Amino acid sequence: MRSIDQVYIDGAFVTPHGGEIADLFNPATEAKIGEVRLGDATDAQAAVAAAKRAFPALARASKAERIAMLRRLHEAVSARPEEMAQAMREEYGAPKYFVDGSVARAGSAFLDMAATLEGYDFSRRIGRAEVTMQPLGVAAAITPWNSNYGFICGKLAAAIAAGCAVVIKPSEMSAIQTQVLAERLHAAGLPAGAYNIVNGRGDVVGAELGAHPDVAKVSFTGSTAVGRTILRAGAQTLKRVTLELGGKGPNIILADADLDRAVPTALMSGLANSGQACIAGTRILAPRSRLPEILERLATAAAALKTGDPADPGTVIGPMVSRKQYDRVQDYIRLGLDEGVRLLVGGPGRPEGLARGWFVRPTIFTDVTNDMRIAREEIFGPVLCVIPYDDEDEAVAIANDTAYGLQAYVHSSDVAHARRVAERLACGRVVINDAPHEPLAPFGGFKQSGLGREYGVFGLEAFLEPRAILA
Repeated sequence: MRSIDQVYIDGAFVTPHGGEIADLFNPATEAKIGEVRLGDATDAQAAVAAAKRAFPALARASKAERIAMLRRLHEAVSARPEEMAQAMREEYGAPKYFVDGSVARAGSAFLDMAATLEGYDFSRRIGRAEVTMQPLGVAAAITPWNSNYGFICGKLAAAIAAGCAVVIKPSEMSAIQTQVLAERLHAAGLPAGAYNIVNGRGDVVGAELGAHPDVAKVSFTGSTAVGRTILRAGAQTLKRVTLELGGKGPNIILADADLDRAVPTALMSGLANSGQACIAGTRILAPRSRLPEILERLATAAAALKTGDPADPGTVIGPMVSRKQYDRVQDYIRLGLDEGVRLLVGGPGRPEGLARGWFVRPTIFTDVTNDMRIAREEIFGPVLCVIPYDDEDEAVAIANDTAYGLQAYVHSSDVAHARRVAERLACGRVVINDAPHEPLAPFGGFKQSGLGREYGVFGLEAFLEPRAILA
């Protein structure tokens, strides 16, 4: 049983003013594994004050000094990967492939931003003006539970590179992971107050950060509904806001796709991270001319996926993070059946042989139309919809007919063909076939998938403001 009874403020682990206790669970067993004492508005205020004190020195730090800080953070976070992996497996329940990738990317986020910073010019001449990029001030980073390490490290890296001090409000459901990461970050020896971490509820700590007059910037990853709340709160003090929100990604299989390659890739783009991903390609758009063979291949491939123990290297789909999330996904599966769709695989309840744990049967619906709720609302679980189309114009229209616009997928045996389709999609990122992740490319969404961008130069500049001096 793990007890997390401290927060990190002004360079030290301290007992929070808040006294609320939240339980922590292993989602694969439903067993209680710990407790976390949550910070409150007073703790958030103390963290902001510490960041405000640290900001002037960070803002004056040279590029070389900031790069050195980023490299120290990388070394510290990368020093004990198994400890981080174990915490993520136990508390979040992600499969081994996802945990290992997440732990590696946590450390590499700092090196990626260091590389971006090395080639970045903070000063440029525009006409008669000298334009310099200035750090915004104190930033708040509010992160979700579905990739705790990655979101914290990515936002922290950008803030430090820009010269901003930051207050991090992670999900209280990830407190064990956050504690392990905080201990590693502390080992990097950054100046006191450069970053602060306060476990707490979004409607308490998050709300205080969103309204605090000394917070100049909020970077939030989470649901669209909460993003709207943060945007409204930030408007009172005209905060700069970056929002990376929900998605309902189109997953377009073109008629010329190699199905041996396209179907497994499309399936995993929808089910990776157990479907608990804003970038999931949950709407599989299939050409009607090839629909029977695509459905057959999807059913066969899905049936072969192992759901179960996150520590088993063969597991592809782990549990939902909480009972609440499990119930939410079950409700959507029942909704799909009520909407009259056909069940290709899966359905309500736990997978066979799993009596405990918040496991969901990987579910694929067919006979889906794009106006159904299961095709329009983010489910955040291993539930996919197959939507047929007659030609590419219809495929693009269906893909773009959504409130979201985060990440899309296009599968084709002709990359040039796939690019032409990708250029017509209203979203922040398009992945062609099984293209690898590019950590320096901008990430963020169109429409209700958010505002602004993260990673690389675009992520750095989200924490900067241009100032022009005319002489």
